[in-house]
Amino acid sequence: MKNDNINNLFERLQGDFDIESPSRSHQENFLKKLKTIDTEKQIVSNKRNLWKPFIGIAASVLLMLTLVFNFNKEPEIKDLANVSQEMADTQSFFTSVITEELEKIKNNRTPETELLIKDALNQVDILEKEYQQLKLDLTESGNDKRVIHAMINNFMNRVDLLKSVLKNIEETKNLKEKNDENIITI
Repeated sequence: MKNDNINNLFERLQGDFDIESPSRSHQENFLKKLKTIDTEKQIVSNKRNLWKPFIGIAASVLLMLTLVFNFNKEPEIKDLANVSQEMADTQSFFTSVITEELEKIKNNRTPETELLIKDALNQVDILEKEYQQLKLDLTESGNDKRVIHAMINNFMNRVDLLKSVLKNIEETKNLKEKNDENIITI
């Protein structure tokens, strides 16, 4: 039965088979086409092979740059403004008061108060350096309340110092005026 189906198939397709012999140059033409295809593949693969080392080097450089920039990145130094909005307002208040007090001191600068003002500014610089260290401590501690309290105390100490200096400047002025009055009245 199977043979009958196959025989029927061959009988139906008998005129459709290509039974002619290829030309003499067919084999040569076929081999030439194969060679051109092979050379094209070699050219393409050679081009790909030339770029492979450069791609590897570029990937290595990119990886190293990424690692260098990620590991050398220092954490952002926090201050009170980074803790909360309330602390930002507190920092802003103290900063404005300190700036205002420093301005008053500079406006009252005289030869008699020069030494007093220089000493006060040195003490303010010391407190500022302590504040910078407290900022580092805050960054490392992750908003430790003790550090926040110390930062607020630092601000208050600066304000108290400046107010004390202003009071001393006023006393110096008053003392000078009294001395001048006594000299005039004598």
